[in-house]
Amino acid sequence: MIRELLAGKNWSSPVMSLRTAGSIATILFFGAATPALAHHMQKQFDVQPHPLITFHNPSGKVTIISWDKPAVLVVADHDSPKIEVDAEQMGNRIDVLTHQLADQINPDELRANYTITVPEDAELQIHNDSGEVTVTKILGDTSVETVAAGVDAQDMGGYFVVQTVGGSFDCSRCTGRIEVHSISGNLRLVDDHSSSIFAQTSTGDILLDGDFLPNGVYRLKNYSGAIDVKFSHGDSFDVSATSLYGKVDNQAKLTPPPHYSARPPKYAKSLFGSFNQGRAKLELTSFNGTINIHKRD
Repeated sequence: MIRELLAGKNWSSPVMSLRTAGSIATILFFGAATPALAHHMQKQFDVQPHPLITFHNPSGKVTIISWDKPAVLVVADHDSPKIEVDAEQMGNRIDVLTHQLADQINPDELRANYTITVPEDAELQIHNDSGEVTVTKILGDTSVETVAAGVDAQDMGGYFVVQTVGGSFDCSRCTGRIEVHSISGNLRLVDDHSSSIFAQTSTGDILLDGDFLPNGVYRLKNYSGAIDVKFSHGDSFDVSATSLYGKVDNQAKLTPPPHYSARPPKYAKSLFGSFNQGRAKLELTSFNGTINIHKRD
């Protein structure tokens, strides 16, 4: 373009010189200001019912949502030329993977962001070390492993297993069986309608504010931090709560059990009893944290 502007111009004319110089300056300015294009990948695969999607990514944000099509759509973006993103199909399995292409690479260059759209009945195996994982409305079984990435889930219906070192976990309106393990992450289970919840963290807080289903089992454990359980006057559960060196703060009017064989250490803070008919089972355990059983506002 600049060559064309220069070719055949009458530079002896002051007006022409100014116009041509201005055009060249504009091209140079905007050309220098335009950033390099990011790397982009988009692939779609036709699948049969209950496809399996495996995902491995060292860093970045992954969002997995569902639709009513028998297909899996993978969209990925990254900036670094030192990594490569790929998605391949093997039968009814889709493998999504971030490859490292260079030996020397810093953490920022490992980042790749994904949006994956899957059928509702898909099964997921997700490994995302750092960043963020968001999963919405998946009815198949799902497992998530992270190191520092937080996990945000909504409307999950299958068996949902999460393991993280320092990432937080937030599950809203989930109906399937939930099992979550963390070292230092906070765990929030809100507005869930699950009959089986196991949540364990070492130094994080745990919040359970959902339905207590008949015959449901809800087990919450931590080493330190707070365990907060919310209940309404119509809920029904048996509760055992023990904090070895912490305290237990209870607002539920409990009926003592007629027989209870297990005896906690005499220095532990604990309570046992039934609220209403005691249809669900609630087990709360902490080493030196605070256990709160409070009415919903």
